[in-house]
Amino acid sequence: MKKLVFLFLCLPLFAISQNESFLLTLSEVTVKPGHDAQFMEALKSYKTCYLKNEGEDKWNTWKRLQGEGNVYTFTGRMVNWAEMDEEDDPAGKACQKVVLDEIMPHVKSFHFNIARFMPDVSRTEPFSGDTGLVWVYNAKTKNSKAFKECVKEVATALKDAEGDGRGYWYSVIGGAPNVADYFISIPFKNFAEMDVDRDGVWKVYENANGKEKTDALREKFRKAVSKDWSFIYTLKKELSN
Repeated sequence: MKKLVFLFLCLPLFAISQNESFLLTLSEVTVKPGHDAQFMEALKSYKTCYLKNEGEDKWNTWKRLQGEGNVYTFTGRMVNWAEMDEEDDPAGKACQKVVLDEIMPHVKSFHFNIARFMPDVSRTEPFSGDTGLVWVYNAKTKNSKAFKECVKEVATALKDAEGDGRGYWYSVIGGAPNVADYFISIPFKNFAEMDVDRDGVWKVYENANGKEKTDALREKFRKAVSKDWSFIYTLKKELSN
């Protein structure tokens, strides 16, 4: 992870391995109205510059499908906090002018956050290279302990019934009051895969534990959550490295 946070593209590829905890970095950029095409061209310029300067870092670029405006999220990972102390990326420094002159003029707002991966309740299969989009469910909680207990119960039922979880859970570290406390990222190859009919997670849990226990757990979950929301993000491979 680089010290110059505003150089938000200089982030390593996340989810190479899913069997241990790591820190996920999320750099969210909202593009000015009418500037989306210019912003994407600027990202391509940065990528060209970075590769020309033999940069070694990798990054994934995601574009939010729903909601107001054009929003991009750049994801990365750190093994531990010590990576924050590492020297800046030389290639990133060499391309700093591209960021300042070509990218930033099209940026309306920028938000940086960090989350910790939760391997015990997440899918164990590594993030697939053919993933085309992710469905992300976010939750703001008023009882973190109860929320995690519910997540663990459902995750166990899914793994018992299907052999693995369906997505990757993260716990957000700090951030603004309107930032989620927890979120899960569920990968899909394409939109067509979202049309595949399968039981919802609560139905899977009910099949294993019965309706009475399911109703009680759902009520516990609702009481633990103060707010939740979800978005779909598509992977922009041409803007990723």
